[in-house]
Amino acid sequence: MRRTTGRVVTLALGALLTGGPFAQAQDAVELEATVEREAPAARALQCGAVITRNTVLTRDLACPGTTAPAIRIVGAGVVLDLGGYTVRRSGPATEDSQGIVVEADSTVRNGTVRGFRWGYVVDSGAAQVRLHRLTLTDNGTAIYHRGGYARFLLTSSRLNGNTTGFSSEFDAANGELAVRATQFTGNGRVMFVDDHHVDVADSTFTANTSVVYCFYGRVRFRSSTLAMNTSVGELPFDPGGGFDFCGELAFEDSLITNNTSLAPPGSPAWEPFHFEMRDSWVMDNGGGLRVSGRTVDIQGNTFWNNAGGLTLADLPEFEPVALTGPVNDNRFLRNRGDGLRVLSPSQPTVSRNQALGNTGWGIHAPGVIDGGGNIASANGAGNCEGVVCAAP
Repeated sequence: MRRTTGRVVTLALGALLTGGPFAQAQDAVELEATVEREAPAARALQCGAVITRNTVLTRDLACPGTTAPAIRIVGAGVVLDLGGYTVRRSGPATEDSQGIVVEADSTVRNGTVRGFRWGYVVDSGAAQVRLHRLTLTDNGTAIYHRGGYARFLLTSSRLNGNTTGFSSEFDAANGELAVRATQFTGNGRVMFVDDHHVDVADSTFTANTSVVYCFYGRVRFRSSTLAMNTSVGELPFDPGGGFDFCGELAFEDSLITNNTSLAPPGSPAWEPFHFEMRDSWVMDNGGGLRVSGRTVDIQGNTFWNNAGGLTLADLPEFEPVALTGPVNDNRFLRNRGDGLRVLSPSQPTVSRNQALGNTGWGIHAPGVIDGGGNIASANGAGNCEGVVCAAP
């Protein structure tokens, strides 16, 4: 079994199985770890510069892309202001080129990091870091957490054209990533989540190959838009009984629209222990949403004109545990396929949903708990199975 040390301590299995929402990342003012104790000094930095005090870049910095970082930050509480300039790789691509390497609590802001194997790297020693008004573009991995526990705050930034937006060293790094008012466009995979809690708010994800791969951890999107991506997420469950699973995936007040698929063909179902979706719109996607889990909380959403509705099932565990939780006050409208389908022996409580004009069943849910108040009409295969539905 993997995860015999470290990881089990930092993110206890018991906490992951509770199914409740994880604590949201603290506000930006709390997360910011740096304080400008001195006026930033304008400096014409050279490649390989070591930053120990507040600094403002005065020109673009082009570095050959060797294993040595373009810039290292070693002073605690340092603010590195790029001054609107760019730190970039000038030579041919190498496997180990590094842009800005952070070894202490600090802020990097107001500029561009371009073309490195790792654009911005956090090493052990940095516990709280902030990236503000940055553009990270054309890097292998834009933001890389190499070791230790760290809390990231990414605000008002843009990540585009990177192979990976955020990732971390396997079995060596853990922590929290808070994303606020940031745009992710044209990346390969935006986030590879391994032993991190991710809280995203007021951000957009467009034209990426994949938004999130949740290998181990928890992910929440709030007031965000995920549009025109090849796929939204991949959340595979390890049926072998190890510790590789996504504890929670949650959406609140978000828009998921015009994506080629919600999950890739090789992993067509999202398989977190707990899935939550509230007050969100899922519309015009090229596939339906399939979720397998132990608990769900799906309330107040609209599934409209997707190439499939919502399908719920148990996790593929050796000893299956019936899925439970509320599926209430949702609208399933004009989807190609069933509006809502629940696979036995899952037993969510299905209440006050509307299923209108789907090409398959409106609601097909034998064995569920019928909470009453469901409405269905004009569905191609039939209106309701397993719950009583009234006409609208």
